[in-house]
Parts: sequence; structure tokens; C-alpha cells
Amino acid sequence: MKKLLLPLITAGALLSTHAALAEDGEALYKSKPCAACHQMDTKVVGPSLKEVAEKYEDNDENIAMLADHIKNGHVGTWGQIPMPANPVTEEEATTLAKWVLSLND
Repeated sequence: MKKLLLPLITAGALLSTHAALAEDGEALYKSKPCAACHQMDTKVVGPSLKEVAEKYEDNDENIAMLADHIKNGHVGTWGQIPMPANPVTEEEATTLAKWVLSLND
């Protein structure tokens, strides 16, 4: 019984963390100007969020890179239309980046 308890607790914690990230990331996305240029499945001005998730592996390096692009803006990866800097904190940018990359799970 004890051998099963730890894996079950660990799995439950991982699932609840993923669910919390999805709720926090989506709520943050909806509260910021992201949706003016990015939709879930459709390219608008910038790529769809799912296109971004498909392009980049979900790892610390890509999370940091996307968080930087979200916070400070970027141009060139998806064409010549610049992504402007966004009014987000480092923590919010990281939450958004993690959420976007989780959309490919």
C-alpha cells in the first residue's frame, strides 16, 4: 500500500500543477493584450498559440526565450511584423510562456 501511495500523490500533484498553470496562463492571456494578435488556433497578426507550442519544445531554455519575447517584444521569427513589448512582469511573462508551451501536451 505504501509503495502505491507516493506515486499516486506525485501524479496528483503534477496533474494539479498542470491544471493550475492552464487556469493561470489562460486567465493572464485574457487579461493582457495578447489576444489582439494571437488566437488559440488561428493566425491573426502573429502566429496562433498552438503554432508556437508546436515549434518549440517545452524546456527551460525555450520558456526563458519566449518570456523574453513576450516582455520585451521581438521581430523576425514569424516574419517582419514586430511583436511589441507587453505590459507584463517577468513572472507573468514566464507564466504565459509556460502556458503557451503546455498547449502542445
